[in-house]
Amino acid sequence: MTTEGHGLHTRVLDSLGLAITAGEYPPASVLRTDEVAQRFDVSRTVVREVVRVLESMHLVESRRRVGVTVRPADEWNVYDPRVIRWRLAGADRPRQLRSLTVLRSAIEPVAAGLAARNASADQCAALTECALGMVATSRGHQLEGYLKHDIAFHRIVLSASGNEMFARLGDVVAEVLTGRTHHQVMFEDPDPAAVTLHVQVAEAVREGDAGRAERLTREIAVGALQELDVLAP
Repeated sequence: MTTEGHGLHTRVLDSLGLAITAGEYPPASVLRTDEVAQRFDVSRTVVREVVRVLESMHLVESRRRVGVTVRPADEWNVYDPRVIRWRLAGADRPRQLRSLTVLRSAIEPVAAGLAARNASADQCAALTECALGMVATSRGHQLEGYLKHDIAFHRIVLSASGNEMFARLGDVVAEVLTGRTHHQVMFEDPDPAAVTLHVQVAEAVREGDAGRAERLTREIAVGALQELDVLAP
């Protein structure tokens, strides 16, 4: 696909994905390929490629003699990072953020405990570097810089757990953290207590203290839920 074709594909995919996840197309709605092509001024080939991606996410299904039909929300692949991104961009953002943060609170403390047992020396060093990066960008309204270190920190924890299922949630967590930042569901400067907890988690993992790593990570999750009570009630 050419660069221009890729741009058209992305534009149509994002527009339809946002519309479907926002409920503009209720379940059982039918998307006509010709109408979509005309609306976005793209070829039917581009629309068919977009539909294939939406099908892979279980947002739609193609039915002979009917067309492309929107599937119920309980059938969507809610772990797909793009589905998460679209849902966080919509009116249902507070509920979606809470759902994802509760998921994190169930998974990440366990992952941190496992990381304390399994992390390599390189992973421990990278985790410490990310925590120090978070400290360095936690003041002066540097949220984009902070976000980069925050995402990397949590990816390392999940990966260092040694559990491939946890590791695959790295993209999910990245979308949650990105969504919170880009949709202003963050304080202008991160909570100092949360920043300190990340540094302490890195120390616990490096020292092989599984119980402390798990307990501290659970405190991070509780704090994130409390922030949502204030910023996205």
